[in-house]
Amino acid sequence: MTRVLFWLALVFLVLFAIRSKIRGMQQRAREQQQQPPHPFAPPDRVQELPDAELMLCCAQCGVYYPASENVQARGHDYCSHAHATL
Repeated sequence: MTRVLFWLALVFLVLFAIRSKIRGMQQRAREQQQQPPHPFAPPDRVQELPDAELMLCCAQCGVYYPASENVQARGHDYCSHAHATL
């Protein structure tokens, strides 16, 4: 009699484990459908980039820099105050 109870309990535990595993897989599938797309996935529509800032060349060192950082001296454009004073 104990052997029969042992085998019934074993079958019950195996069926319970399989059922639990299936429910977990279904829940993960539902969560993946609700999550936003992967950050590296291509966007659905193309977003316009902002206009690029004008780049100027320093008269002293030749480095290109944004026009918003421009220092003008003696009619030339410089990347910093130090280069403007040289």
